Amino acid sequence: MSDRSQLFVNAAQVVTCAGPARARRGAEQADALVRDRVGIAVGADGRIASVAPDAELRAAFPYAPLVDCSQGVLTPGFVDSHTHAIFGRARYEEQELRATGVGYLDIARRGGGIHSSVRDLRNRSADELAALATTRLRRIAAHGTTTLEVKSGYGLSLESELATLRLIRRLSAEVPLRLVPTFLGAHEVPMEYREAPRSRDEYIGLVTGEMIPAVAAEGLARFCDVFCEPGVYTSDETRRILGAARAAGLALKLHADELENGAAAELAAELRATSADHLAAISEAGIAALAGAGTVATLLPGTMLFLGRQKQAPARALIAAGVPVALASDFNPGTSPTVNFSLVLTLGVSQLRLSVAEAFVAATVNGAAALGLAADIGQIAPGFQGDLALFDVRDHREIPYWYGDNRCVGTWLAGRPAHPG
Repeated sequence: MSDRSQLFVNAAQVVTCAGPARARRGAEQADALVRDRVGIAVGADGRIASVAPDAELRAAFPYAPLVDCSQGVLTPGFVDSHTHAIFGRARYEEQELRATGVGYLDIARRGGGIHSSVRDLRNRSADELAALATTRLRRIAAHGTTTLEVKSGYGLSLESELATLRLIRRLSAEVPLRLVPTFLGAHEVPMEYREAPRSRDEYIGLVTGEMIPAVAAEGLARFCDVFCEPGVYTSDETRRILGAARAAGLALKLHADELENGAAAELAAELRATSADHLAAISEAGIAALAGAGTVATLLPGTMLFLGRQKQAPARALIAAGVPVALASDFNPGTSPTVNFSLVLTLGVSQLRLSVAEAFVAATVNGAAALGLAADIGQIAPGFQGDLALFDVRDHREIPYWYGDNRCVGTWLAGRPAHPG
């Protein structure tokens, strides 16, 4: 096997995040297991064969080609477990509207926000959307991310939702990222179902009776998500949709308690959802419920920053309660248009008050757990996928320190170059 393996050597540090193949909670989340003077052997199967001092690896794999990592620090590839990466035009005008005091839900009521992206996506071809997405996804890979959850939700019709998920499947074979598809037909109630003779209940019936069965029949999504928020989908509506999704074999996620508390975290816990995302308005009862259920709390600090909100999700309270915390970008055209995951780490430290180690675990192991993939990705340890990122720094704490600066100089997906690729 040695002549078909490759060795990553000479790194100043390796952030392994090695440990249990599951979400980390409490004090576990504070140990990223940073090691000095070790290298990594990735086998021909794309999985990590060994993590050991460079000299030991060279002796064990004498014919393996070397990847010189003397430029800096190796980490697991980031796992971005919440994005809306398939969209058309940017929505930069909304940023100015918010600056004048127009709120997120007010913009939506005017036909902006998600509805604007829905109109735009429906008028674009698959090839147009693929070209836009490919450029964005390659930029994401260039910032250290190797696994990306991608939601539908800008189609909000049977045809457009299926087309979006088929595009995600197509892109999985064309871009240097591991893409995890999520069906989000309940991202909003489309405008055409807001006035008689149509109704929101009719649309929910379309989601549960036609969209979900079609998604499941084609195997187009791993998860089903619902935007459970006052003014969007109620708890009862969310329970109905996610019940249909579970019956169809999909795992569950929720946009939960983002702007107002609606007991969505409690619902996520009740349904044993894989993750509850956003949570800036979560209650103490919601925190306790998530802790009891083991649901991953996926926090999206870039969204609240970009929206100009003063209140972030209570990361410290979540960790203290034993809730596993993940970080994600929420990359989307309206409220978090960033491809820079190192910036998300920065916000995790400066806004959510995470330690650097907690932020790394949140961006890797717990991000993988939020996708049901913690047994396969998110850490540098034997048996795991060789998903790696190399940063031009001498200490891992510099990665969130140089905020906004992309220090990533290479990423590998299962041992294969992804950036530059």
